Order: sequence, then structure tokens, then C-alpha cells
Amino acid sequence: MKREGREQESRMRIAIASDHAGAGLKAELAGWLRDQKHEIDDLGTDGAASVDYPDFGYKLAAHLAAGHAERGIALCGTGIGISIALNRHPAMRCALVSEPLSAALAREHNDANVIAMGARVIGIEMAKACVTAFLTTEFGGERHARRVGKLGGVRDDLG
Repeated sequence: MKREGREQESRMRIAIASDHAGAGLKAELAGWLRDQKHEIDDLGTDGAASVDYPDFGYKLAAHLAAGHAERGIALCGTGIGISIALNRHPAMRCALVSEPLSAALAREHNDANVIAMGARVIGIEMAKACVTAFLTTEFGGERHARRVGKLGGVRDDLG
């Protein structure tokens, strides 16, 4: 369920984090989102010096779990590593996306609070399209809530 026509009035606080491979795309996306009047919490990193993606994934997870931002965007070379790091936190539902349909369905069906993208595998315009879909799609509600509810916590019935 997109919030058609509400993009201009729907400002959010968005946290964004990356490792060194995603720093350039992060800076571009952060600037673009600020131009749209969103509040951006840039959690780093800011340069090409090698850093560890789990550190920035964990930082983003803690920031969101504490309620400091409504949604998150995570970037690394492929998006895979940082999405795994984020999903280790029980309050995170991070979806790795590379096109807008997956970004929208991650919100609608899975109530994703973070999307991850790979700076080495996605261009700026596609990344913007994914972010737009992620920010303008609402959670689908009751039919999906039961399933999303099963994602929380540790399961001991998995064998």
C-alpha cells in the first residue's frame, strides 16, 4: 500500500550506515534524502579507509532499536554482509534489495524497518527508486502480521 501523493508531507527520520565500500553511495543518498526534507542520522563511515561492515550494521541496529529513527538504510559492497549483521538483532527486519518491487514488498509483507543495498552492484538511480518504494509503502496489516510476529525472538523448535 503506497502512500500515493503523500511523499511531500511524509517526512521521516532515517538512519543510514555503510562500510567503506558503501560510503560514496551513502553520501549521495543522504544528500538526496535531505533535499526531500527527511531528517538523516548518518552513522558512518565517511571514507574509503577499510572498516568492518558488522560494526556499522550493529550501530544502525542499536540506533533503530532505541527509537532514534523510523527506518534505516544499510550499504556495503554487496549489501549481503551488512544485512546479515543487522538481522542478528531481534528488533531488525532488514531486507537486501536491488529493485523497487522487492523494497515495496519488504515493507508491505515483512514490515521491514531497514533495507540493505550493495554499492558495487546497484547504481544511484536504482538505489533512489528502491529507497522511494521502501519509504512510501505501508505495512500490509493483519494478514501479514501473524507471519511477521513469528520472526521475533529465538525459536527452540527448529531442531
